[in-house]
Amino acid sequence: MIKKILKKAEAAVKANILFNIEAYLEERQEKNGRHPIHDNRYHLQEAIGWLKRAQDATPDGGVSRGYSIAWNPYFQSKGWQPSYPETTGYIIPTFFECAKYLNDSDLFNRAVRMAEWEIAIQMKSGAVRGGVISKDEPIPSVFCTGQVIFGWVHTYKETGNDNFLIAAKKAGDFLLTVQDANGQLVEDGKYNFADREATAYHTRVAWSLILLGQAAKEKRYIHAGIKNIEYNLKFQEKNGWFKNNCLYDATQPLLHTICYVTEGLLGAGLLLKDERFIKAARSTADSLLLLNSKGEYLPGRFNKDWMGTVNWSCLTGDAQLSVIFLRLYGVTKDVKYLDGARRLIEFIKTTQNCSTANLGIRGGIKGSYPVSGTYGKYQILNWATKFYADALLLDELICANKGYVVYG
Repeated sequence: MIKKILKKAEAAVKANILFNIEAYLEERQEKNGRHPIHDNRYHLQEAIGWLKRAQDATPDGGVSRGYSIAWNPYFQSKGWQPSYPETTGYIIPTFFECAKYLNDSDLFNRAVRMAEWEIAIQMKSGAVRGGVISKDEPIPSVFCTGQVIFGWVHTYKETGNDNFLIAAKKAGDFLLTVQDANGQLVEDGKYNFADREATAYHTRVAWSLILLGQAAKEKRYIHAGIKNIEYNLKFQEKNGWFKNNCLYDATQPLLHTICYVTEGLLGAGLLLKDERFIKAARSTADSLLLLNSKGEYLPGRFNKDWMGTVNWSCLTGDAQLSVIFLRLYGVTKDVKYLDGARRLIEFIKTTQNCSTANLGIRGGIKGSYPVSGTYGKYQILNWATKFYADALLLDELICANKGYVVYG
């Protein structure tokens, strides 16, 4: 018995050393000039390869939340994490669109499997649970519900299977039950750690409701989405910065949530052809574009004066912002947005490790640059990788003059 215990302890120590070495190697690479840059298609295939492995790493059809390079105190483990319903939801459209561009039918089938899994775990209320899949009692999440609607609507459009639209409508009905008279989507705060008012990023939920309303030909969803966006527009300052817009600290929101609120405004504006919403999105994007023109990447958090408050970059936000810039280029044909997007994409490419033998790292996008930054510390994140893949695909479609699909 003692020998078995010692062997287990020795194995644990070795594993810990190996993972610490991997984290060390990533840090050293960053200090020595980061990773080489290739063409968009190469980097896209590497990112999609990582996302495929993230799905295969789970037993249920969902996509692993991410890969912990070092010991993760929250998950009490290293390596692949459990499936994440929220982000699996908006990875679905990415897989469908990349299936067409890369001529990869496996991506189509994987996307359908994700959407079917989301139906299997949908709560009776129609809501989507927050957090990762665990043994804990599921708790409904407004934001997660909106993100999975994107996946179901897209799957319905690709397959014509009414089951996906039915699931999306059940989710939309849940959201309507938690919308107050002002338009705010209210929840108990379990998945909003700053305070219940700090939810301007729910414009990305509103966008999904408008998408659902158009697909289902039901105006009640569209009206609810518009009402939420109009409620949240009051939190936008003249310089484009948003109050009440962060999970943890609304005085210095993450670039990630800044981009969420901007994506919601722009996505809804494009669907509705509403110049008010597009103009509001441009106000935020233009402030960030000015800051981006001064360097290759942006700080991970900003205060109300657009001053960076941290010395690391949120790679998820960088990727999202590049998508926003590309979509604005599609609308305006103003080359400044295209240039801004490509500066960010080139930077993110240098953070993507496409040569390591560790397939939990290869091709994925880290939470922060440097990898020791606070956001997603020592982790590869599926949503960072998803938004990066979106940016690469949109840039490729623009280069080929094929236009692009606006999806979640």
